[in-house]
Amino acid sequence: MKNCAIDDLVNQAPIRRCRPGLPTMAGIACLIGLSWPGYSFLGRRTADQRAPISWRVQRSGTEASLRGVSAVDDKTAWASGNKGTILRTTDGGETWASRAVPGAETTDFRDIEAFSAETACAMGVGRPAKIFKTTDGGTTWTERYHDDAPGIFLDAMAFFDGKNGLAVGDPMDGRFFLIRTADGGTTWEPVPFENRPEARPGEGAFAASGTCLFVLGPSGAWFCTGGPVARVMRSADKGKTWESAPSPLLSGQASFGAFSVAFLDPKDGLIAGGDYKNETAGEKNAAFSSDGGKTWELTLSGPPAGFRECVAFVPKAAPPLAVAVGPSGSDYSLDGGRTWNPIEGPAGFHSLSFSKSGKTGWAVGKGGLIAKFALAG
Repeated sequence: MKNCAIDDLVNQAPIRRCRPGLPTMAGIACLIGLSWPGYSFLGRRTADQRAPISWRVQRSGTEASLRGVSAVDDKTAWASGNKGTILRTTDGGETWASRAVPGAETTDFRDIEAFSAETACAMGVGRPAKIFKTTDGGTTWTERYHDDAPGIFLDAMAFFDGKNGLAVGDPMDGRFFLIRTADGGTTWEPVPFENRPEARPGEGAFAASGTCLFVLGPSGAWFCTGGPVARVMRSADKGKTWESAPSPLLSGQASFGAFSVAFLDPKDGLIAGGDYKNETAGEKNAAFSSDGGKTWELTLSGPPAGFRECVAFVPKAAPPLAVAVGPSGSDYSLDGGRTWNPIEGPAGFHSLSFSKSGKTGWAVGKGGLIAKFALAG
């Protein structure tokens, strides 16, 4: 959605037992029965237990607003933002190097999806909308998608695997814009118009973090919306057909809605958002689903402490751990989004991404902010 937080307004899934071989929160005892030392049954942190997560700020070498990030593994990640900014690390974030697209110095890269240290796709949102691809670590880039149609505005992209992916954009001619790829982003084709979800007047998706679209497994996809209404669209066939469900998040104005969606498995999911014009407000800013997104329940007890632009599950964490970030800070949940606790650390985040191992992740944000995720120990 074009008016979403543009350059900071300026430029009950059950708690699960720990399983051998999966990462746990260092310094916290493994789950026994239904309780965790230092936590209540519902996952609220008690006074004798610090947060299991910390952030370590890294030097990015830029002051750009970073809104895209993709963690490949524990050493490699890519980040993107305005002013044509694309960055890459291959040493766990000790150094970040520019991998800019020549000639795209004014492009706002709101999303980036990486497959390896060598291969990534970067999405420029506004007219003309563009998607670039590199296969040599960002030394060279090739434009793989270009659309200069009136009203075009891409919001996010996501890949099911190394070949199949989707991108979603704001509505055009009354339906959400959707394109797909079957060759890793080398070519893109539109989803047939009649198969795209109908949009309500004024409804749109938010390009705040590149995470209003989420895919899982071989064919599951979801994207969330806001404005006059806040909804979640879901597909079970790689985006060929869609169904919609209302969300209980804040709605009724252009700055309200669901900004990010994530699923732990085909049933358990989260959405986060709020009002990007009121960054510290915690009203109707998070919800959870236990039926694959058919219905959503508002987080009422202990919601995130402000507007949140991105939410994600930490892969392989036991019990399941979710993290939400936004301009006013970050929070974590240990009970499938039913309750949230604040994480000490910097404010100003827009997006985050975790490695497949769950051991490493990065959050990015305003003024070139990059911080590395760590489990407390």
